[in-house]
Amino acid sequence: MLVHSKFVVTYIFLCKTRSVNRICHIHMVFMVCAIVFTVSLETIVLSALTRHEVRGIVEIHHVAFPKGLGMRKDLFKRLEASAATGLFTQFYGNNSDMEFQLNRYNNLLIHHMNLYNLQPHDELRFYSTAGRTELAGNHTDHNHGKVIAASINLDTIAAVSKGEKTIVSVISEGFEPVEVDYTILEPLENEKGTTFALVRGIVAGFAARGYAIGPFKAVTSTRVLKGSGLSSSAAIEMMCATILNDLYNDNRISIVDMAIICKEAENNYFGKPSGLMDQIACGNGGIAHIDFGNPERPKVTALHCDFQSHGYDLVVVDTKGNHADLTHEYAAVPDEMRAVASYFGASALREVEHHRFIDHVGRMRTAINNDRALIRAFHFLEENRRVDAMAEALMKQDIATYLELVQASGNSSFMFLQNLYSSSAVTDQPLPVALAATQSFLAGKGACRVHGGGFAGTIQSYIPRDMTKAYIAYMQTIFGNGCATVLAIRDVPTRRVC
Repeated sequence: MLVHSKFVVTYIFLCKTRSVNRICHIHMVFMVCAIVFTVSLETIVLSALTRHEVRGIVEIHHVAFPKGLGMRKDLFKRLEASAATGLFTQFYGNNSDMEFQLNRYNNLLIHHMNLYNLQPHDELRFYSTAGRTELAGNHTDHNHGKVIAASINLDTIAAVSKGEKTIVSVISEGFEPVEVDYTILEPLENEKGTTFALVRGIVAGFAARGYAIGPFKAVTSTRVLKGSGLSSSAAIEMMCATILNDLYNDNRISIVDMAIICKEAENNYFGKPSGLMDQIACGNGGIAHIDFGNPERPKVTALHCDFQSHGYDLVVVDTKGNHADLTHEYAAVPDEMRAVASYFGASALREVEHHRFIDHVGRMRTAINNDRALIRAFHFLEENRRVDAMAEALMKQDIATYLELVQASGNSSFMFLQNLYSSSAVTDQPLPVALAATQSFLAGKGACRVHGGGFAGTIQSYIPRDMTKAYIAYMQTIFGNGCATVLAIRDVPTRRVC
């Protein structure tokens, strides 16, 4: 095909016009240029990676390790050495396919070198940031509540080198390339809702606190699927913060401080009113009981539990629900909870005592005139208590009590929090379908609940291990192949690999 055929990188063009004829025309020009001028594929990719002319999605395919290239061999040996020390086992679990994981990094290595024309004197570093799973505390963090969350064995990885001038470049498999000039650190209206905004906001957060900032070039790939409820956005946020922390700040910034910077970027630059749980859980490693009573300095307590040793697989099921236009649904939850808090002169529900709330329900119905706000507040107050009880059960390794509380949490989300489907699309309810099917399948065993923000996305199930295979097969008959994923807890925080 092309002269440099060993560099198997594909660039799929998506024109702003979305015209089929336009796409075909660009593809024809691309192929003719490649054949006539025998230009290498990576050169064409680099020339095409401009935000203003053609928007594109990068796909990274499996490539064979190129022989005879000393620099790449040295880099790959570093990766092999990291894997040999047991670090990959800590990342991905005892049963992980280490050859598959090494190939992920190897492909990323080659892709980075091709795109950025890496020279022998350039240092290339590798990073890994986990996705997360919420175990308890559904929609409590934004009102200074308590949660239990855990890092998981699905991660975002990056190959990174220092950049030039004031440019941060992030090229992610399956997404539009991102290039941010951080001479401008203010939020840009036209970037809201994009990764451009997140990257700019994170760099701005570092600068505002007096931390060092600098350019870098990152190529990333992720197994934290977008829309899966495993916090793919928080993973890429914490990845960018980890890179800046390592490259320019000698890793002196704490996980919590990086998480706060990322949350502020998501709130103030991206435009999503999220809490802080996702970022801490992606960055921290292991299972964490997080108390947001002081939101500027949340208290993080490590918990330990191997669910598989207790006979259960932790499974998430992606119901393939539509996440479009749900920001207003997510925003309404904290807003309505704060409306109840303001009745008591408080800024967040954490400041409201349970008995005071119960005593004022009748009067609040008249004053607030929003029954949904009241029952969402009731969920918060009960869920906050439940989180402490679940943490105690995990500390005692009392899995039976823990699972009872998991189910109670799920029931509360359905009945009181009401985040299982959009109020503007009541005929589209994949999450309740998944929960109903799971409860019927389990017949009193295990537990299941909505996972993460809700309204669309995933459920979380604790399945007896001898039933897992059958459960996955059953879910696939409803939501399609690949909908169910067995998770493992990752005990290692976001970090540089080598």
